[in-house]
Amino acid sequence: MIVPRRVALRSLFTLAVAAFTGGALARIAATPREGRPAGTTTSGGAPDTFDEMYRGRHIRARATPTGVPEVLVDGRPLHLMRCADGGYLTPIDHYQSCPTPLAATRAAVDQMGTAPLSRFAAAHGVHSVRPGGSQRGPHA
Repeated sequence: MIVPRRVALRSLFTLAVAAFTGGALARIAATPREGRPAGTTTSGGAPDTFDEMYRGRHIRARATPTGVPEVLVDGRPLHLMRCADGGYLTPIDHYQSCPTPLAATRAAVDQMGTAPLSRFAAAHGVHSVRPGGSQRGPHA
């Protein structure tokens, strides 16, 4: 059976379009995101690193191979989670997505007030801080 020329050309064209589209999408997905918001570096280091005093607390972050920085508030770890929209959240406030790790850390400090950060906050166990410093969650 002989395949008509039109069917063969249509099949080759479809195959070529699929191959080029897949290659272009793979290249786009592998390209690092550029154009981070200004102010993501406050210590002159790599993006998403900072070391500063904010509202009387020492907040610090350093880059990790995973792309989500390791954050410390007064020497205790604060877990950051990456959102699908590219923002960040913390266990202190799961409902507010912040554009940068610095903004998420500052929002957590604002939410905590004068309460100390729980040593379990980096393990998803504590979701928020009650007024007066008591913790809510399974580790309270």
